[in-house]
Amino acid sequence: MIKLGDWTTLSDDAKLVRFEVFVQEQNVPAELEMDSLDALCLHAVAYGADGVPVGTARLLPDGHIGRMAVRKPGRGSGIGGALLQALMEQAKARGDKVVMLSAQTHAAPFYERHGFRIEGDEFFEAGIAHIHMHYAF
Repeated sequence: MIKLGDWTTLSDDAKLVRFEVFVQEQNVPAELEMDSLDALCLHAVAYGADGVPVGTARLLPDGHIGRMAVRKPGRGSGIGGALLQALMEQAKARGDKVVMLSAQTHAAPFYERHGFRIEGDEFFEAGIAHIHMHYAF
């Protein structure tokens, strides 16, 4: 099940996933992980059958999708794709013509399977290789 909502509603569950994946697993500094943009975003949180949050992502007002994370037990099960599709549908419904994201380079093939195209050169953010990608509706 995926819930969509604002930061006030979903922050506890989204933080749990993001902290585990980005801060604990990938060593992203906690002060970089949570930012002031969270309050402006539409958030999506995926829950397992037991009601525990297993994945999250956010859609910024400018059409960027970010902070996409799935906890280890849920990886490879379609949760990431479901989160991505849910936010893409919301972007399309509000009239966005394009959605963009900065993918960790190792995850680019996942986004390409969902129709995203690589744009530009690889860059580093929080010490992790990324690539810009976009999808036009």
